[in-house]
Amino acid sequence: MTKVDQEMAQFKADLLASVKELKAGKVARSTQVDVSFVVSARNQLGLSQSEFAQLLGVSVRTLQAWEQGRIKPSGAAQTLMRIVHKHPEVLLEVR
Repeated sequence: MTKVDQEMAQFKADLLASVKELKAGKVARSTQVDVSFVVSARNQLGLSQSEFAQLLGVSVRTLQAWEQGRIKPSGAAQTLMRIVHKHPEVLLEVR
C-alpha cells in the first residue's frame, strides 16, 4: 500500500468516526455567539438593518457599529432599545 493510499484510508476512517460522533450527539467543541442588545431589538421587530436604521433616524453604518459593539449607542438610543424589547409594537406604530 502506498503512502497516499494509507493517508486516504486514514482520512476515511477519521471521517467515518467523526460522522458517528456527530450522530451520537458528541461534539468536540461548540461555539455560542452572544447577540447584541441592538441586534435582538431589530430581530424582534423583524426588520432589516436599513429599515431599522431608518426607523431610528440613524445611518446604516451607525447601526452596524452598534450591532458589532464598535461604538455604544447614546443614552436615548439605549432607552429606545429597551422600549423595543418590552413593547416592539410601539416603535412600529410611528413608522
